[in-house]
Amino acid sequence: MRRLISLVVIAAASAFPLSSATGESHIAATAAIVQAKGVLWQDPKDIRGRNLFYGPGGQQDQPKEPFTFLEEDHGGSNPKFDVQDANGKHWKVKLGVEARPETAATRLLWAVGFITNENYLLPEAKVNDIPSHLSRGKNLVEPGGTVRAARLQKPPRGKKVGTWDWKHNPFTGTREFNGLRVMMALISNWDLKTENNSMYAQEDDSRPILYEVSDLGTSFGRTGESYRSSTSKANLKAYQRSKFLTKVTKDRVSFNFPTHLPYLYIFNLPLFISESRAQWIGHDIPKADVQWISSLLAQLSADQIRDAFRAAGYSPDQVEAYAAVVQARIAQLERL
Repeated sequence: MRRLISLVVIAAASAFPLSSATGESHIAATAAIVQAKGVLWQDPKDIRGRNLFYGPGGQQDQPKEPFTFLEEDHGGSNPKFDVQDANGKHWKVKLGVEARPETAATRLLWAVGFITNENYLLPEAKVNDIPSHLSRGKNLVEPGGTVRAARLQKPPRGKKVGTWDWKHNPFTGTREFNGLRVMMALISNWDLKTENNSMYAQEDDSRPILYEVSDLGTSFGRTGESYRSSTSKANLKAYQRSKFLTKVTKDRVSFNFPTHLPYLYIFNLPLFISESRAQWIGHDIPKADVQWISSLLAQLSADQIRDAFRAAGYSPDQVEAYAAVVQARIAQLERL
């Protein structure tokens, strides 16, 4: 049965082009930007000195109450809206299951040098002027505009100028890009759509474009989407049980990530094919590049890793459990 389905998928692949976000039209539309010199990773220098509780924005850039609602964001699968804080800074608020894992995942990527957004998880926040007609997340807004476990995020700097594709980007084949592939496996961030990758032009036009994975909300759960996506992310038991490495040779390393969609998704063939095309990301990575990112991760202390999950608002027991899985995976990389 699986062989038959696989043959159907292969035969149909050419009949279902990728969406405009990932296909040729997207690539053509952003060709000029993709050709520009960009930055995916910057030398973190003192990894052991990085504060993973506050993350890339540091303590000084925390959002300040009160918050004022600006507009709803209808993108993605979790409720989101924009706010302005007391200092006049704009933040994107995300509610729901993805808020906590994204906060922790961002800190781990930033710790080893990858470009990330600033984000902070607020256990409780009051947002003025939230309208009663929100299309999503009305049940997560309490009387008076109080929201809980809210992730507030803003870009690193500059203006968003496009998205980038895992297959077509200026970094393919570099150790930094391959290191990012390893990081996606480490945190089990399986939602690898092009729309989740952003490019930012800095205020000084002479400075390079910043490339980042801007949505990490599907982290720390299964190694791929399941029938219920809510059980595929921020799922501690699934994260603990999932296999990490699948194949190690003299020169290459493959991870159990991302796993294919359940076969019933064959009835949504374009999605099934699109997700299947992302499976290469966790497979056949040069061993030298895996060892390089491993050498950076190995510099993180147990307390730093715990801080990433404490910042995400997890309970003490959850912090210990999630951190233990991350440490165990880093230890597996170190043994390669």
